[in-house]
This record gives sequence, structure tokens and C-alpha cells, in this order.
Amino acid sequence: MDQSETATDNGSGPGTPAPTLGVGMVGYAFMGAAHSQGWRTAGRVFDLPLNPVMAAVCGRDPGAVRAAADRHGWAAAETDWRALIARDDVQLVDICTPGDSHAEIALAALEAGKHVLCEKPLANSVAEAEAMTEAARRARERGQLAMVGFNYRRVPAVAYARRLIAGGRLGTLRHVRVTYLQDWLTDPEFPLAWRLQRERAGSGALGDLGAHIVDLAQYLTGEHLAGVSALTETFVKERPLPSRASGLSAAADGTGRGPVTVDDAALFTGRLESGALASFEATRVAAGRKNALTIEVNGERGSLAFDLERLNELSFHDHTVDAAEAGFRRVLVTEADHPYLEAWWPPGHGLGYEHTFVHQARDLVHAIAAGTDPEPSFADGLQVQRVLAAVEESAAQDSRYTPVAPAVTVAA
Repeated sequence: MDQSETATDNGSGPGTPAPTLGVGMVGYAFMGAAHSQGWRTAGRVFDLPLNPVMAAVCGRDPGAVRAAADRHGWAAAETDWRALIARDDVQLVDICTPGDSHAEIALAALEAGKHVLCEKPLANSVAEAEAMTEAARRARERGQLAMVGFNYRRVPAVAYARRLIAGGRLGTLRHVRVTYLQDWLTDPEFPLAWRLQRERAGSGALGDLGAHIVDLAQYLTGEHLAGVSALTETFVKERPLPSRASGLSAAADGTGRGPVTVDDAALFTGRLESGALASFEATRVAAGRKNALTIEVNGERGSLAFDLERLNELSFHDHTVDAAEAGFRRVLVTEADHPYLEAWWPPGHGLGYEHTFVHQARDLVHAIAAGTDPEPSFADGLQVQRVLAAVEESAAQDSRYTPVAPAVTVAA
């Protein structure tokens, strides 16, 4: 069945076709493929109040973007993001480009009256993120919504952990520890891809991985970081120049080497607003670690732990039971009453990484249809950006404890 023919009960009666939501996406590499999976699948799995239609995808190379459109299911291909924004069949602009273009595209899309989904981190600087958040606030008054793409919030086990913490199962929180370890830059001969250039990426492991774990810590605890003390390091100072490059793969062109201008690793501690202590480690040079994200939260009444490499599971310890039978127990998060699971498979049939983007699309479509503020908002993205800036400032000052600028309050 074609997307435009998908039927759902949207309040107008059973079988009534849902109104369409035309989506235009800028960027088609790793994140573009993941977002395409989300838009292609969400309306086929969940009953949505709007039917996402993949109207157009945009990239600079005409042949490559046309091939990406055909591969991922986009109806049209554009080579100028301004032309994509101007299309009448595009009501939502999905930004999957490197960070140096997030602000320009998002600001133009919001000004043109489009809804916006922007990949994390929101921008390459606090100033850009502030401008984007203010533009989103103004657009909200006109009915346009903006969301930042922290997809790990949409892992069912993570969303369930948030439900347990918000429900008081851990009591007063005391510790949060988060790590995000990868190894794709361990080889010093890996070429100088765009993610290793500050002017394109903004920062290295800090922005790429650290943004995720800062957002996860704040999302799970329901608190903001108040201050940080940090170390960062670039272990490989120069790398071969690339002949072709994307974020996670590249080939050297044999013409020389160039400087790496971002961090390879970031290590920092922090204090939440309540006084709970937090620790964070993000690196792209941890040999043997492919996409190892772990988080543990300890409270007076118990603890929760999550490992992305076992993403259908949550470890829970109830410290209120008798010590003779207490201990961490494995919770298989595949039941129909767990977050997002009502639309998927029978219990025990696990989901994967790509499903987080389906859930992201689902949540944004529901917010647009209801006119409610989506989460995480651009203000949430700005808050994370301010934490990252405080980390860099602290690291530049020999780990001096650095307060994080207060969170923004965005009027409805």
C-alpha cells in the first residue's frame, strides 16, 4: 500500500484516511538513512493522526541524492535545501546534516512556516543554539513545532526507566554514571573525516557522543546539570587527508596530512540541581568498543542500569526488600504495556537501534497533530549545548569546576 493510501482511525471514523504530513529531509548519509527508516515505518506500525509522506530528500550530489531517494523511498530529490524548504508538499523539514549547517537550515525552515526536526547536537555553539531556540519560540506562536533528535530517549527500556524514576521507585537520587565508548578512531591512519574538524562538527567525542549521554542523564533524572569539572584529550593530532568522507567512514587520498581540531575523548564529573553526583566518559578511541553506551542511576531506594548493547533489557535493584533476596534483576522490556511496545511484536521479540527513529517520528507526528510541545525541544537541545560548552571551558582551565548557564524557559 502506498503511504498516501494508509488508513487510520484519526477521530473522523474507522478507515478514514489521515491527513498527510509532507516530510522533506536534508542529508542522506548515516543519519539520513536512519531517519528515512523512521518516516517510512512509523505510519505502517502505529495508528497515527497524520500520515507522514516522504516528499523529498536533499543533498549536493545529484546522482547520489537521487540514488538515496530511490533506496530509502523519497518521492523526489533536491540539490538545494532552500528549494526543499520552498516546496508546497513539505510541511516538516528534517535536518540530518553536519552541525555547521543546522542553524542556517532550521532558521530558514521555521521562518518559512515549517515544522522542524533537527539532529543532535542542536548546533555547533551556544550562540547558534540560542538563536534556534528563540526562532522556535516565535514559530510556536504561529503553530510550528521544533524538536531535536535525541533518539536514545526512544529506546523502550530507557523510556521505562524514566517512568520508574519519575514514579519514585529509586527515591532520592544520589549518583548517575554514564559512559559512551566507540573505537572507530583508534587507528591513527583513519582519514580526517568531517567529524574531526571543528568548523564542521563543533567538537569531537564531546558533541558526538557526550551530547547523547548528557541528554540521557538529564532525561532520566528529570534534572539539569548545575556544573561540571572536565578533561578532554586529542590523542592523534594529525591524520591523512581524505579523498572521500562521511562521518564514520573515509578513504585517504595520499596527498598529505591535516590537523585534528576536535577532542578524541572527554571525561567529566558534574552535580545535578538536587546535589546528586554524576560522571561521564565519551571516547571514540576505546579499542574493542563499538557503540557501548551504559548508564546507571543510584537512589536511596534502589538502582537502575541500562546497556545499549542489551537494549531490550533493564537492570533493576529494589533496595527496600530483604537483603537475603535483594539484588539486580533483569527486566525484559518487551511487554505490550512498556513504552512503544503496544504496536510491535509478542513479548520476548526484541527491537533494535532503527526502531528508536520510528518512535521518534511517531512522537513528533502526535505532537504536531495535537499542537503540543514535542520533547526534547530546542530549549532542551540548548541546555545540552550549554553543558558541552561548560565542559570545554572547564577542560581549558585545568578542570576548574564550571557552572552551567541556567536553563531556558520557553513560553507556550
